[in-house]
Amino acid sequence: MLDKFKPTWMVKTIYAVSPDQLKARGIRAVFSDLDNTLIAWNNPDGTPELREWMTSLKKAGIPLIVISNNSKNRVAKATKNLELPFVSRSLKPLSFGINRARTKLGLKKSEVVMVGDQLMTDMLAANEAGVRSILVRPLLNTDKWDTRINRFFERIVWQKLMKKYPELKWQEDLND
Repeated sequence: MLDKFKPTWMVKTIYAVSPDQLKARGIRAVFSDLDNTLIAWNNPDGTPELREWMTSLKKAGIPLIVISNNSKNRVAKATKNLELPFVSRSLKPLSFGINRARTKLGLKKSEVVMVGDQLMTDMLAANEAGVRSILVRPLLNTDKWDTRINRFFERIVWQKLMKKYPELKWQEDLND
């Protein structure tokens, strides 16, 4: 059961993962959670680092697609300035949103990676979908009210996960 929460990689920030590192692992598309992963939940404009990373992915021909549990209106508003495609109401921790995006792109499970800041939704959804995952640290130390509930249970799972898999360590990038 605990394996369902285990990320493939743990990277401090997604901006440190280069297109070359992704391509070296056969990854042709990046699916990402939105709030506290790509952008701070209370700042839809993103950072210069995010825009630089998005540009590098685009130049490398690697699509970035947001997979979010939020409503279509909320995700559209948050991604408007970023001009990113998205799947809203993805039902994470179920695999529907990931599978929908992967199928639309015509990619194999081994060719996509799901990025997120939560074990309880993002990592579980990635494992349910059979795709690789990258757990990142949340951009902010605060969350929306509904995410705080997940964080409570996540701390319990995290402790058990670290006990079972002591080799899990935060990396600077995928080559670390």
